[in-house]
Amino acid sequence: MNKIVFLFPGQGSQYTGMGKDLHENHAEVRALFQEASETTAMNMTDLCFNCPDEVLKLTENAQPAVALVNAACLSVLKKEGIAPHAAAGHSLGEYTALYAAGAMAFGTMMDLVKKRAVFMQEAAVKNPGSMVAVIGLEAKRVATICKEALPAGYVAPANFNTPLQTILTGEANGIEKAVELLKKAGARMVIPLKVSGAWHSKFMVVAGERMRAALAAADINRVELPVVANATAGLVSAPEEIREALERQVSAPVLWSASMRRLIDDGFTTFVEVGPGKVLKGLMREIARNATAYNVENTGTLSKFLAANKARNCPTCEETR
Repeated sequence: MNKIVFLFPGQGSQYTGMGKDLHENHAEVRALFQEASETTAMNMTDLCFNCPDEVLKLTENAQPAVALVNAACLSVLKKEGIAPHAAAGHSLGEYTALYAAGAMAFGTMMDLVKKRAVFMQEAAVKNPGSMVAVIGLEAKRVATICKEALPAGYVAPANFNTPLQTILTGEANGIEKAVELLKKAGARMVIPLKVSGAWHSKFMVVAGERMRAALAAADINRVELPVVANATAGLVSAPEEIREALERQVSAPVLWSASMRRLIDDGFTTFVEVGPGKVLKGLMREIARNATAYNVENTGTLSKFLAANKARNCPTCEETR
């Protein structure tokens, strides 16, 4: 049996126009946009379709927008009769993964995501920081170098994306020293990221603490299918486990590579990135080259995936990989 995992992207995958063709062609997507606008008191169609990048990329805008488009892509897959056997989401995407698994209603997800965005941005204003992507150096070596750079300033791994791609987070001085050491150690590339805060760092603990109250008040249910949590690369199922995972994931590193290995070891074979962009599809190629990965973000990629899924008894359809 082919076991499908839906993967949901996070902040950074947004782009102007995302979800527009799905909105034009699917009534269920239009209904989601309407409900999201009412829940968040934001004009989500204008935000997703018309706002320039410098507005859309703001944390308080990007997070609700990405969560909505993730859910929109999910809705068209469900309409086509495609259901996942497990789910995972990268950082913000974990909320949509839990929504897909039945842990919360759509309105609850959007309300929590809006609060998360505000809490994170306010924490970033109080403790400014930055992030860089490190490519071509093993994760353990990168983590060791972060410790060596600490005397200069706080720096730590934020995302363990693949065995050879790690995102760092921290203060400017700590990041600067780490970059110097990483280049000396042979990192192939060190790329500054255009972010407005040191996400997944100790500076976000206060945001997690503020989320605790919001999560306690939210209606959260036991999941209906396996969901792998970012902070542990383990499964969460009960409501209290979910609340704890969502509070913790704001400040803890994203164990993405370990999460994907966990799913592969559990027998999952096909991974579908559901939402804007194809970053997670690309990461899967680096984590497990034998895994089959697709992305669904618009009518074109939806059609390609449906055709490949229909022909699943054939070898993988290379045009969608």
